[in-house]
Amino acid sequence: MTATKEAINKTEIAYNELEKKIIFRELEPGTMVSEKQLAESLDLGRTPVREALQRLSYERMVEIHPRRGIQIPLISIESQLKILEVRRDIEALCVRYAASRASTEEKQRMQQLAEQLEVCAEQKDDVQYAVLLKNIHRLLVKAADNEYLQLAMAPLQGLSRRFWFAFKNEHADLTEASSLHAAVLRAVIHTDAEEAVAASHRLNDYLTDFAYRSIKSR
Repeated sequence: MTATKEAINKTEIAYNELEKKIIFRELEPGTMVSEKQLAESLDLGRTPVREALQRLSYERMVEIHPRRGIQIPLISIESQLKILEVRRDIEALCVRYAASRASTEEKQRMQQLAEQLEVCAEQKDDVQYAVLLKNIHRLLVKAADNEYLQLAMAPLQGLSRRFWFAFKNEHADLTEASSLHAAVLRAVIHTDAEEAVAASHRLNDYLTDFAYRSIKSR
């Protein structure tokens, strides 16, 4: 493995581990941590952690304060509703493009992910479910074949996942959500752009209703 590839892999490891800690609140919302603390907790050097934090900062999963540290943003229902307003149309555009542009190999991978997601829901494995969701989002963007969609969607999807897992135990389980995500994938697989958009809207409606239920409980 070349030095460059090794550095990229370490940055990806740091990114994935930090994102998981944020989504599952191992790093509590509102807390301030240092780059050094994070590097030590992951047993990685500060360079890959710094690069991962830059990526997470773009996705609004952390706030970098020079000379002060790294802050984990608070979870806000109001912000979640604003995110879903924007995500609704951007994600619909993504799945519409994916339905017409996905390769055979990408469709096969979508079928695998849909099945894995449903099995994971039955097993109630939150951590693996979060990994599968991220893989699904990445694959749909890749199939849409427009790199600007990735720039737009990455912050929306990461923050949405964090909010959903924060309140899931009170208002939802994995079964309904997995069915809605799988429906989007299967519409894309069948090259049905209109159904893919409709399935995407149903998913967004579910997430919006979930957010409102979270307001009522508080």
